[in-house]
Amino acid sequence: MAQNNIAVIRGDGIGIEVVEEGIKVLDAVSENYDFELSFSEYPWSSKFYMDTGSMMPSDGLDTLSNYDAIFLGAVGHPDIQDHITLNGLLLPIRRKFDQYVCERPSVLYEGIESPLSGKKPFDIDMVVIRENTEGEYANVGGFQYLDFPEEVGIQTGVFTRKGCERVIRYSFELARRRNKKKHLTSITKSNAQGYGMLVWDRAFERISVEYPDISTDSLLVDAAAMDFIRKPEYFDVVVASNLFGDILTDIAAIITGSMGLASSANLDPKRRYPSMFEPVHGSAPDIMGKGIANPMAQILTGAMLLRHLGHVDAATDVEKAVLSVLSEGEILTPDLYGSSTTSSVGDAIVSALGK
Repeated sequence: MAQNNIAVIRGDGIGIEVVEEGIKVLDAVSENYDFELSFSEYPWSSKFYMDTGSMMPSDGLDTLSNYDAIFLGAVGHPDIQDHITLNGLLLPIRRKFDQYVCERPSVLYEGIESPLSGKKPFDIDMVVIRENTEGEYANVGGFQYLDFPEEVGIQTGVFTRKGCERVIRYSFELARRRNKKKHLTSITKSNAQGYGMLVWDRAFERISVEYPDISTDSLLVDAAAMDFIRKPEYFDVVVASNLFGDILTDIAAIITGSMGLASSANLDPKRRYPSMFEPVHGSAPDIMGKGIANPMAQILTGAMLLRHLGHVDAATDVEKAVLSVLSEGEILTPDLYGSSTTSSVGDAIVSALGK
């Protein structure tokens, strides 16, 4: 029997609660297939930071390197500035393990009503590929005259030919594998960012020649934001820089029903290092502890983990179970206009496995 070792970081807020349901579903589906998942939990979180002054121990990355994958809930706390949690945990993991692809699917499922009028199930079915290790999140810059009236902050985006080409090539391959519209949209802002984004644009033009079977277009990020609302059915695969991908996927999540359905994977496509799987929604401290957080994003993220590890049938089973619960519409959390609890949704998905 195949065994995979998974590092679990529940993190903060509702991450603690939804990871519980994610593990519940992963344990249940593994019993139906020929593999075993072994989970090891690490308490790295905002509380860990408040207790120790660090988001994780100095050898945390070395510890994680021994696992096949990382299953993360959410990090963030209202008493801690976001740059501490981002730069103390998430970005170091993404960079250390070269998780240069952030893959975020957004699908309007049956049983979900989009805030956009007239959209039917699966009218919206796109994947946004977010460059995940450089760009606007490279954290290059500094301060001059800090805390003086003349204070200056310099923030530099880093766009390398290698970094742009590899994430764009991954996106073309994904458009080919999806075999749907076979269309790839590049997101840019080179009219205003005439250096880094031109490196991005030129990389897209070069790689496009290698994929004559994939149609392409390039949109300024403001136009893309409008078109995500105006005609979301147009999009198939979208490739964007770190910042633009982050913003656009929040729009994509909302037009497909809820942040509570938005799954995500931080991938090393070359499989040299562990990849990390986390939902898009964040720690949502306003509803933590109330038992009403939607666990479906975490559970669908678990399906992405299974697929990455090669357990394709099990991943499909989890996805179908989630879709079954959604289409029945009886056991849903308040974000989907239901009244069910986090744990009851997890139980319903477990019951739907294999059906």
